[in-house]
Amino acid sequence: MNVLNVPEPDFMQEEEIVLFSDSVGKWIDEHASPEAVQSWLANSSVPRELWNASGDAGLLGLSMPEEDGGMGGDYRHEVVLMRQLGWKGADHFGISLHNAIVMPYIWHYGTAEQKARWLPRLQSGELVGAIAMTEPGAGSDLQGVKTTAIKTGNQYVVNGSKTFITNGQLANFIIVVAKTDPSEGAKGTSLIVVETDGAEGFERGRNLHKIGMEGNDTSELFFNDVKVPGENIIGGGEGQGFIQLMQQLPQERLNIAVQGVAAAERGLQETLAYVKERKAFGKRVIDFQNTQFKLAEVKTKLTVAKVFVDHCMGLHLKGQLDAVTASMAKYWVTDIQGEVIDEMLQLHGGYGYMNEYPIAQLYKDARVQRIYGGTNEIMKLLIARTL
Repeated sequence: MNVLNVPEPDFMQEEEIVLFSDSVGKWIDEHASPEAVQSWLANSSVPRELWNASGDAGLLGLSMPEEDGGMGGDYRHEVVLMRQLGWKGADHFGISLHNAIVMPYIWHYGTAEQKARWLPRLQSGELVGAIAMTEPGAGSDLQGVKTTAIKTGNQYVVNGSKTFITNGQLANFIIVVAKTDPSEGAKGTSLIVVETDGAEGFERGRNLHKIGMEGNDTSELFFNDVKVPGENIIGGGEGQGFIQLMQQLPQERLNIAVQGVAAAERGLQETLAYVKERKAFGKRVIDFQNTQFKLAEVKTKLTVAKVFVDHCMGLHLKGQLDAVTASMAKYWVTDIQGEVIDEMLQLHGGYGYMNEYPIAQLYKDARVQRIYGGTNEIMKLLIARTL
């Protein structure tokens, strides 16, 4: 999709990336058709089989090295997948969280034994990943988590609760942010993996009912004296969790910006098709000057957003994307996403408020973008500290 007519950066024009994008688009057409997405919405979850099909198709572990059990690509491949899902309205599938958030923690910080034990199973779809950060009393404040993982002998005992966990109903591989030494604050934070299959004391709460992103399972999780092997601390040592989180959050925030642009591009394409067909007062809606002005504003804002996100992608590929720039991308793009989709819904008139029109779903889905991954208010605080 190039509804904005913005040239792709050189690193996204390489033949292998273009061919990969085409193949991903075809796979989504086959496995995540509009009819399939409607079933996700009805069931508040994607089918478990879709994860296995993704593994069979080589769509899991895209940016992980082959020698570690991945597909040997890089962040561009993750971007291709996120974009295609957004363009085709299949972005309720939590595959990019699995690929571009969960797996990098294991690859960057895992011991050799942890990589060998987990990455191939995450790549095949045997394991579905989630990361449990947020708690009922601690949202963007990661230093305020209350969940504990206390070492007893050669294992850890995990106690606490998490909420708003993406992939929470299906995930059987959960990275839990926990305090291994509650007296040390952030320095006492560790990341510990809970493999939930057969784990006594682990419970899934309800599949949370949301105003948007309904096709993705989002859950409460409860840990009641869950015993976890000592070798499940990511990196092999306690107290590294907060640093690990801070180092990986820039990519998570860039992911959100990439997804925001893709969803808004789809909104523009849907809106253009609608206003060219819909008539009012004897002429097409697109022939009204107000419509043209609004669409010009939308295209301009989205063009600026895409160019900035492409710039951030280039920095990230070179290892130069800092937390502040990623925060700028996350907050600004998601604000713009909300603004332009609201404008495009207005151009649909009453039909924009009807769920059968894609713009209505895009409108609902956009709202959470300003909340997860760190609220936009937190993003502004991070940016302001550099002034």
